Amino acid sequence: MKQLSIKYGTIRRLGQNERMPYALLLLADETKEAIHKYIDDAEIYVLEKNSRIIAVYVLQHINQKNAEIKNIAVDESAQGQGIGKSLLRDATKRAKDKGYQHLLIGTANGAIKQLYLYQKEGFEMVSIRMNIFCGQLS
Repeated sequence: MKQLSIKYGTIRRLGQNERMPYALLLLADETKEAIHKYIDDAEIYVLEKNSRIIAVYVLQHINQKNAEIKNIAVDESAQGQGIGKSLLRDATKRAKDKGYQHLLIGTANGAIKQLYLYQKEGFEMVSIRMNIFCGQLS
């Protein structure tokens, strides 16, 4: 599955020489440093509408059986239209097509809308990691 046209636009893999959509990625991650921790060994997929990237998700290989969605974000002007659900479904299909048995996704426990969406789409909460967002103080 190279690219997929949906009612919102076309989902495709970001090319190696294309500019990283940091503005979108930073909607889900707090800093570029956080993004750089996973971006080099992951696949980036974008939703493009009228030649403009309006959404993104990142699919990272963990091992032969597991992949993880590291970032899923929709431009604020396009939120509330079901685009996030379409991205989640696309990521699930791509992971399955690649032979993964499990697809992981993490979010803050206060992200009620995201938790609801993930559970509605068949994801189950399997663990809570404490202090995951804590920084190191010097």
